[in-house]
Amino acid sequence: MPTASPTVSPIRRLTHRDLAACADLSEDRGWPREEHKWSLLLSAGTGYGIDDPHGGLVSACVVTEYGPPDRPTLRAVGMVLVARIHARQGIGRRMMRHVLAEAGTTPLTLHATRQGQPLYEELGFKVTGRAEMLQGHLTTDDSANSVETRPATAEDLTAILRLDEAVFGADRTPVITRLPAFADQLRVAEENGRITGYAAAWPNMDTQVVGPLIARDTETAQALLASLAAHTDRPLRTDIDVRHTSLLTWLKARGLASVTFNAVMTYGCTELPGDWTRRFAPVTVAAG
Repeated sequence: MPTASPTVSPIRRLTHRDLAACADLSEDRGWPREEHKWSLLLSAGTGYGIDDPHGGLVSACVVTEYGPPDRPTLRAVGMVLVARIHARQGIGRRMMRHVLAEAGTTPLTLHATRQGQPLYEELGFKVTGRAEMLQGHLTTDDSANSVETRPATAEDLTAILRLDEAVFGADRTPVITRLPAFADQLRVAEENGRITGYAAAWPNMDTQVVGPLIARDTETAQALLASLAAHTDRPLRTDIDVRHTSLLTWLKARGLASVTFNAVMTYGCTELPGDWTRRFAPVTVAAG
């Protein structure tokens, strides 16, 4: 009996039972396994995969919906991967066409690498911004910063969700409510009892990824980053919107180095909703 070809095998929903296969696929493409991140994405979003007839996955991606559960206003696409042996056979294009069909009229966004960008452009995505990934040990004297920060508590969650929706432009409750368990650190900036920013740092291989980073202004973002750095021995890694030039300059002057750039792309909208001036870094480039 003939074996199904990966190019015609059905696209199916992924579950947590596929976690190891997703990590294997990441490793196959030279990415870190990132099982912790995959676990969050498969919990908060919808994973799609194509099975390899010989075992494992030929391709995978995750789509995270934002907005009301029954009528999302934005979908973020991430972790679009095709196994090396099956590359350049149209499988990634097929997966993305499936994602577009599932989305209907809901706008999409994604962070594209230089290698992936041509495919997304061919499908109709437009570049609407850029993010710069930085990594390193942050050395800073936060005594000059008057912004107060502290660990977030359960009582802060409602205020965090309210602030996040106002800044991001869509309700991210399924992701944000998982941060206390997902992240090593979740901290808030506060003024006169009002939360003016928040940030999480979560483990990823030998680094702590800072995201999301939401703050009233650059000074508040700096204070949150400094407080996160003060409570870990690991280097920080984060993806900063390139329009935040002052913060990028500050980070590079204090030990973080540029790693790469990603193109922020959208489909079905000319720009992302929300207030970019207070949105400094995504939860992860795979989920916006």
